[in-house]
Amino acid sequence: MGEMSEEEREERVEEALQAFYERLQEAGLKSTKQRDVIVERFFWLDKHISADELLEDVRQHQPRIGYATVYRTLKLLVEQDFAVPKDFGDGQTRYDPIHNQDPQHDHLICIDCRKIMEFNDQQLNDRIQAIVADLSYTVRRKKIELYAECDDESCPHKAS
Repeated sequence: MGEMSEEEREERVEEALQAFYERLQEAGLKSTKQRDVIVERFFWLDKHISADELLEDVRQHQPRIGYATVYRTLKLLVEQDFAVPKDFGDGQTRYDPIHNQDPQHDHLICIDCRKIMEFNDQQLNDRIQAIVADLSYTVRRKKIELYAECDDESCPHKAS
């Protein structure tokens, strides 16, 4: 995934926020200042994030926001199809922003530091489709999670 400029990121966040507010209106729900901050930070950070991690970030912008508000907002994002809850086996639910995201993406998870990378490999996707077609099936959804050790020297849990 290529790095995006500050402008591109702002544009993407603005687009996601606009779509989210439209969805809220359609559902007859109102937006609140606290919810706005949480949703904006969620899309700005654009990573698999736990409620605790999001709360920590949000409190730098609005110190009085509580855990319950963050959790309810994440739940709303999931209900409105703007986030997907993920469990990568460490007992903590992380939320993946999915507005205008490639639905084909897969995950690479470091078993030491728990860093999560997204990747999309067209050859792998084509091969999966071919295997499934050979077996007379049709893919409805797929989930590939590769657990590996990262090469990051600063990984806090790397075995010495």
